[in-house]
Amino acid sequence: MITVEKSDAVAVVTLNRPEAMNALSKALRQALRQAILELDGDEMVRVVVLTGAGERAFSAGLDLKELSTDPLGMSAANAPDPAANPVQAVAACRKPVIGAINGVAITGGFELALACDVLLCSTNARFADTHARVGITPGWGLSQKLSRVIGPYRAKELSLTGNFLDAETACAWGLANRVVAPDELMPAALKLAREMADIDVDMLVTYKTMIDDGYAVSLSDGLALEDSRSRAHNAQVTPEMVAARRAAVQARGRSQ
Repeated sequence: MITVEKSDAVAVVTLNRPEAMNALSKALRQALRQAILELDGDEMVRVVVLTGAGERAFSAGLDLKELSTDPLGMSAANAPDPAANPVQAVAACRKPVIGAINGVAITGGFELALACDVLLCSTNARFADTHARVGITPGWGLSQKLSRVIGPYRAKELSLTGNFLDAETACAWGLANRVVAPDELMPAALKLAREMADIDVDMLVTYKTMIDDGYAVSLSDGLALEDSRSRAHNAQVTPEMVAARRAAVQARGRSQ
């Protein structure tokens, strides 16, 4: 259901049900949670790349065939437990998660994409929120996150029609960082992951958390949060620590 490959402080997690468009079955959701949990605790891993097997789908969302035969299946739509809720599983990862969106990301798959910290898209990628058409309201955050990313008017257009959003438009609307050819997706994602992995893991965790926690509150509260955490962190930074990193920062600047 899930494959994990590690190299150079980067782990690639692949949803591996291509025959079912990587639909989020109960077993896959549990496997994803376990994989993310292990990578979060792995001191050798600094960045995670999340993608789907094949070129058709990142994930088609909850496995509707499974839901239609399981009397308790609908509980997954509102499950807070990371073992049943893939969005919570990804959100629980303290390290950066790059979503490499290789194909369609539909409904729950769309929500899973929104749980990532950065999104890179193949030209094959398309996004759709079909909750309304299926008759299920979102419980993994889509109704709130999407409007904050692309604005309420565009979010309503997508969610109240179920129409697909192509990769280029998603990028133009601020949903994706960039769009590349299908054969360039994983090289681009791995390059970005390695660039992030150059940063000390404690700094990655600290800064990611500061951005996420600040974004969840008002600007004034976010600025107060930054001031409080910045004072506590920077008080521990010595001139010697800055000097030790200065040469590496300068060298990187000259090479870019």
